[in-house]
Amino acid sequence: MAQLKYFQVDLSGEGERVDTFLSQQPDMPTRSQIQKLIENQKIKVNGVTTKANHNLHLKDNVSVEIPAPTESILEPQDIPLNILFEDEDIIVIYKPYGIVVHPGSGNPDKTLVNALLYHCKDLSGIGGVERPGVVHRLDKDTSGVIVFAKNDTAHFNLSQQFQDRSIQRFYFALVYGRMEKKQGMFDSPIGRHPSQRKKMSSRSSRGKPALTFYDVQKEFEQISLVKVNLKTGRTHQIRVHFSESGHPVVGDETYGGKKRVKNIVNMEVRTQIEKLPALCLHAAHLTFEHPRTKEKMTFEAPLPEHFQNMLHCLERE
Repeated sequence: MAQLKYFQVDLSGEGERVDTFLSQQPDMPTRSQIQKLIENQKIKVNGVTTKANHNLHLKDNVSVEIPAPTESILEPQDIPLNILFEDEDIIVIYKPYGIVVHPGSGNPDKTLVNALLYHCKDLSGIGGVERPGVVHRLDKDTSGVIVFAKNDTAHFNLSQQFQDRSIQRFYFALVYGRMEKKQGMFDSPIGRHPSQRKKMSSRSSRGKPALTFYDVQKEFEQISLVKVNLKTGRTHQIRVHFSESGHPVVGDETYGGKKRVKNIVNMEVRTQIEKLPALCLHAAHLTFEHPRTKEKMTFEAPLPEHFQNMLHCLERE
């Protein structure tokens, strides 16, 4: 059954865009999800359908119809899961490299979502029929901690935490070269590459804000270990920002890593890189507030074997 919500605009909301106003209300979807509801004529102001940029007036009445979750058409599949935590609201997984988070072009099944549907039977429907429970993502060849929502209330809450950047996400990455500064940040917007549609780029005409902080942990001869604090979650964000700064992630053939391996002088290191099965990029730490209990929760995941082997090889230089 669809869920109906009603709001009356007070002094704090007067003059606000309707999508901005609603995104600030408790237990509401993200602003982008609200805009989709507006496009589908599920949001009205004083009984009339509206546009996202409509400015509200004092005592305007805003109604929101949140459609009932669409039944998933995905096939539950018995795929092993490394579960770090689970309760009635969320499930936290250690995602190995090589598995896609949700079905999409070229990956119709055998994803984490297929595995979760077999295990949980219940996931939030907000993400749609192909992305039930999905609050954030990790690339196929990135390993680490990821959280899924098991109901819509948890999904709303976690999405808001990601949107207001209160969630802490730390990654470890091996990148080519030595960073100019030991600590720094990248803030170039990221969008679809203008000519290579499977890639992302800061040269996109429709890029979205992206903020990446880094801290160099250790420097080797031609490679550096960095700790990355991700403040936004654009597709391929870490890979794009480091690649465009001249320091592609080790093992990343899509964003320049394939060319750089030829310049590695140490043959043992070069051979180790050429044998890598995935990126040396790992989501090691995730901290968020539990959507129901409000308890601060932290999860950490050890480096995968290929990443550890690469580090051991570098330490022998």
